[in-house]
Amino acid sequence: MICRMRQWIPGLDVVATYRVAWLPRDLVAGVVLTSLLVPQGMAYAELAGLPSITGLYTTIFCLLAYAVFGPSRVLVLGPDSSLGPMIAAVIIPIVGSGGDPGRAVALAAMLALLVGLMMTLAGIGRFGFVADLLSRPTQIGYMNGLALTILVSQLPKLFGFSVDGDGLIAEAAGFVRGVADGETVPAAVTIGVTGIVVMIVLRRWLPKVPAVLAAVVVSIAAAAVFDVADRGVDLVGELPRGFPPFTLPWLSWEDLPLLIGGAAGITLVSLTDTISNASVYAARAGQEVRGNQEMIGIGSANLAVSFFQGFPVSTSASRTAVAVQSGARTQLTGVVGAVLILLMLVLVPGLLRNLPQPTLAAVVIVASLSLADLSAVRRLWKQRRVEFSLCMAAFLGVALLGVLPGIAVAVLLSVLNVFRRAWWPYHAELGRAAGVAGYHDLRSYPDAERLPGLVLFRFDAPLIFANARAFREEIRRLARVEEPPRWILVAAEPLTDIDTTAADMLEDLDEELNREGISLVFAELKDPVREKIDRYKLTRTIDPEHFFPTIEDAVAAYRAQTGAEWVAADPSYRRQS
Repeated sequence: MICRMRQWIPGLDVVATYRVAWLPRDLVAGVVLTSLLVPQGMAYAELAGLPSITGLYTTIFCLLAYAVFGPSRVLVLGPDSSLGPMIAAVIIPIVGSGGDPGRAVALAAMLALLVGLMMTLAGIGRFGFVADLLSRPTQIGYMNGLALTILVSQLPKLFGFSVDGDGLIAEAAGFVRGVADGETVPAAVTIGVTGIVVMIVLRRWLPKVPAVLAAVVVSIAAAAVFDVADRGVDLVGELPRGFPPFTLPWLSWEDLPLLIGGAAGITLVSLTDTISNASVYAARAGQEVRGNQEMIGIGSANLAVSFFQGFPVSTSASRTAVAVQSGARTQLTGVVGAVLILLMLVLVPGLLRNLPQPTLAAVVIVASLSLADLSAVRRLWKQRRVEFSLCMAAFLGVALLGVLPGIAVAVLLSVLNVFRRAWWPYHAELGRAAGVAGYHDLRSYPDAERLPGLVLFRFDAPLIFANARAFREEIRRLARVEEPPRWILVAAEPLTDIDTTAADMLEDLDEELNREGISLVFAELKDPVREKIDRYKLTRTIDPEHFFPTIEDAVAAYRAQTGAEWVAADPSYRRQS
């Protein structure tokens, strides 16, 4: 019973196996991590269109919940730059730009509740494979589009003004108009750009220095010395004092469809990000990823924040890296961070009142730059143009259609790419190449030998309804030549399945070929596939003697029957290829 509880509540296992020697490292890592959690939490809350205080509430409770239910000992959760625009894309159309902040907070909390339920149920149901719906090329394109969207959305705030715009193009146009109309606040630009430079320089040349904290300290000092508030720069102001209130999320029924759609997209992105980060750090520690428990951990964190005016969260690669570099050994690091933030709200809520808003914009912009991966785009261009096209289509989907439609486009493209490979799989005619064991593609070995009257054909996919016609037409092409073959031998090792549609096609095709004096022969069929052929009763038309365990056995049988000898490749094939 206890072992089962420790399996479902990993925090119990941490408590039972904790070593006192780890305590100093976890405490130090928690203090260092807090310097990143506070400004990022506030910045990502505003990115999501919410009051900055909700970012701190969210950070506190997601860290505590994941410490109990999360299986990873080092992953750090919190508000995330990739989720911020998605949350805003759901909330803003409902409450409107500049609408009631209270309603926006309630909607965000309900969104977190839905994400938590979806993620937890997916974990219990073992649906971790859903993360595979975003292929790597489409994920790269989506993240690059998201990075550009975030960057453009934060530029007006960095320059000290605001714009009304829905989508990347409208926001970019509004920013250009604002600059042209002289709305720029020079002091805001100075502070924001200084913050960006400080963070980039420190991360590159002094990675052990907490770059975000340094930028925050510099900007607060500058705000005090130069009295930037009188120069038109907006400040964060004093945060609400005390413990975040327990609040039940609420919504109206007409809001539910948009919230469910947004929650599904956020769940998918959060799940993909979580599994990716968990895999990286588990590999470094020599551990296995518990994908389903990770979903339960993330789901529990979202459920927890939903009752304390929070919004959806995910794992953070940057914050996890800071925790690991600072010596974190367990989730006590996150608990320390949560407690320190809570103490700040209770004891010194005015600590960050002089933090300039352009600095928060700078934090988000630097985070958006880390989302972009231009080198991966260049690599796709060089390695595989089809996947480069998928990447760019996903990028344009986010940039032109918006964040939520963009992820729908990315998922659709990923799924269509899978079907494309199933619909039109690679296929090849094989021959015997000199000095190379086995039988090989004549495109790669145009001088390979062949047996007169025998066509060796390989179809690199399961034979299903989607590609049955393509298989049939290729077999017909091989049969309709000037000197028709006697056997068409299918090297069937890649055929991992044959469905009923394909079975009907094979029956008709075999009868058609038999009328022309051609035999359809199979070699190396897997046992489960061979059993399906028997179940479909295909041996009524296909001679049971025409199934061979290996290609060599089939070739030997053909040669014994016909007396054929190996000959050099037909020059006409070499010309065609």
